[in-house]
Amino acid sequence: MKRLFVGLTAVLMTLGASAQRHTECLNFGWEFRLNNEGQWRKINVPHDFQIEQPWVAPAADEKADNTDVAANIKSRLSSRGFKEMAKGYYRYHLTPSADMKGRRVLLDFEGIMYTADVLLNGQLVGGTNYGYVGFEIDLSDRLRYGEDNLIEVIADTREPGNSRWYTGGGLFRNVSLVTTPRDLYFERHPLYITTCDNRYVSISAEFTNRTNKATHVALEILDPDGQTAYCDTVAIKRHRGTRRQEARIATDIAIPNPKIWDLDTPYLYTAKAKLLRDDGTVADETSDQFGIRTIEFGPDFGFKLNGRKVLLKGYANHHTLGALGAAAYPKAIEKRILLMKQFGMNHIRTSHNPYSRDFIRLCDKHGILLVDELYDKWTRQHTGGKVPFEQLWQYDVPEWIKRDRNSPSVVLWSLGNELQQDPNQPFNDFGVTMYKLQKTLLQRYDSTRLVTVAMHPRYRNWDTDSLPHDLAIQTDIQAYNYRYMYFPGDGRRFPWMKFYQSEAAVASMGPNFFEMDLDKVIGLAYWGAIDYLGESQGWPAKGWAQGVFDISLDPKPKAYLMKSFFKPEEPVVHIAVVDSKGNQMWNGVQTGNDGLSDHWDRKPGSRLQLITYTNADEVELLVNGKSLGRKQNQKENARLCNQIRWDDVLYQPGRVEAVAYSGGKEVARHRVESSGKMVKLVATPDNNQWKADGSDLQHVRITAVDSKGRRVYNAQQQLTFSVEGDARIVAVTNGDINSDELNCVNHRCLYNGSAMVILRAGQKGGKVVLKTACPGFKTVVTSLTSNP
Repeated sequence: MKRLFVGLTAVLMTLGASAQRHTECLNFGWEFRLNNEGQWRKINVPHDFQIEQPWVAPAADEKADNTDVAANIKSRLSSRGFKEMAKGYYRYHLTPSADMKGRRVLLDFEGIMYTADVLLNGQLVGGTNYGYVGFEIDLSDRLRYGEDNLIEVIADTREPGNSRWYTGGGLFRNVSLVTTPRDLYFERHPLYITTCDNRYVSISAEFTNRTNKATHVALEILDPDGQTAYCDTVAIKRHRGTRRQEARIATDIAIPNPKIWDLDTPYLYTAKAKLLRDDGTVADETSDQFGIRTIEFGPDFGFKLNGRKVLLKGYANHHTLGALGAAAYPKAIEKRILLMKQFGMNHIRTSHNPYSRDFIRLCDKHGILLVDELYDKWTRQHTGGKVPFEQLWQYDVPEWIKRDRNSPSVVLWSLGNELQQDPNQPFNDFGVTMYKLQKTLLQRYDSTRLVTVAMHPRYRNWDTDSLPHDLAIQTDIQAYNYRYMYFPGDGRRFPWMKFYQSEAAVASMGPNFFEMDLDKVIGLAYWGAIDYLGESQGWPAKGWAQGVFDISLDPKPKAYLMKSFFKPEEPVVHIAVVDSKGNQMWNGVQTGNDGLSDHWDRKPGSRLQLITYTNADEVELLVNGKSLGRKQNQKENARLCNQIRWDDVLYQPGRVEAVAYSGGKEVARHRVESSGKMVKLVATPDNNQWKADGSDLQHVRITAVDSKGRRVYNAQQQLTFSVEGDARIVAVTNGDINSDELNCVNHRCLYNGSAMVILRAGQKGGKVVLKTACPGFKTVVTSLTSNP
């Protein structure tokens, strides 16, 4: 392998030796170039090199969409977001101090997309064959201490057909350097914390002891307020013939006055463990958060959290973050989670791969219930393409489970998705044997959760469609994509089955919720509730466009239908105008969503169809103050529940208003007005506690408004952004999935009167000024502060 060092100024990092564990963030100061060509440029992690590439339109002999997979005539890049696949070359100069010699030095990657090789001083030292799963490399005996060392990462997304969606590429998650003693240390993800009866806590720890002496572990548990809830020191004998040990350091500890982790009160405890030498000094230490809660699944009630029935109400999306691509920014993740909670969601399925550890932690923090998924299909093609699947799972399963098993948000493990679509599964039995093998290994590391695989909507039992697939009979939970209508019949034949609609179509939103027996099912996850790159249903769309939130996270009208039944305690009414009818189909499922909008700027004299989404008893519709009557919410009709249609409404400029009533009293109101001409732009930042940590984000929404402050939906002017201070632009977006504009630039056109610029903070802090220029209008100056 050709060494890439070309004499640039070394990035000096001196890490002083420590008697205990030391973790150094290596996210800052990398250099990058694409396909090993051109000049090196400085970048910081997280970084997605695919999002920076130009769009590639389908060739003349390619189909422009992602629908005819079986005929193999789809566009080469429609599933991958119309971005060309490539290799990303990264390098980092590291100078470890001489006094680090003799310590254990680990290079830790939380993930590299999609496959990767890692080199140290020109020599291959490790890598990944499935970039969604983290790994570490022991550099202890390979580093040149007190000298410059060159770390190189070569990330590759080029393997043909190795994903069905946009994956991103490169160092898309955190990188760290970890040092510990060599003779006595905790292993990777060492703590296993379990709780029972919402009071008792048990903890095991995995460590290596090369000292030939017994050791002690000092354990402290901190409550959510940071106060000590428990502390003790446990003596651990050294096992003969083995240096690596797993020992129980706490058994059924009774936590006084426990604070229970729940959806609205996601209390988190912290377990801190220290490995002590025989003289009492600390050799190594580790910690992890956990929640005290109980979960239970059953055929008669679906799912219980802390003893009460809870319905999983959520979505299933890919891991990417809109205009940011795959780069796993915690603030962008948190923004999504908080928005989903605002609309009544309590659940996310991590389809079809492990999300970042920051994502899991944020779900712990905000009370989200997770179905944590490892793979798509169990084939080489669908798991990176570099090596056969049979060479992956033995390593991926332990890493995945040990990383996430202490998180209270994770309530169910999922090993795969729609395996029946591909007959080339290991052992030629459509996944039954491979499921059993993986589940056996999984339960070695966590026995507190059930295990499932999501079933394909088209393929049932090969002998008769009246029976579930053989794999569905083996899984702990019967997870069906879209086919909730099979639940009653399969439940009668197999009364022990526990049903979860692991993907639900947004196009059928409402019926696919109300037609289930909500008292018995586990819940559902709406597929693609947020628009995303990849899996385009036709150029020029760069991705999935059937969600209820656009790719910039602006809610579409149908988001309020979802809110009306996901959050029934909050009165909802929202006006939607039907602009077009959706007709796209996939595997017998209608995925095409009606085109809807919620503005009142139309062609005079046109006749419109309106829908009012509501959870109230009835709605009155008024146009310019004139009532068009009241209509009842047909709550007993699953097809019409919370959706009141108004046909042949004559458009008149002015205003349209929906007033919702329950019990004869007004409970909610939504008013939409015609707008005037655009007179100015308004900038709205979202982060008033912007941290100067080098990674925190500031999303600034730019809106075109008229003289009365109303959003002007037909404004399409181009905006140009500039930044002064310790921050930089990392992405721009406007919600238009059809736009040919790139995301990693400093300009964007308004779409539906709106656009967004995303800023990444530096590490110095201080005043940051964002300027938004638009021809013919006054430049908007937005003053921000990032706090050290």
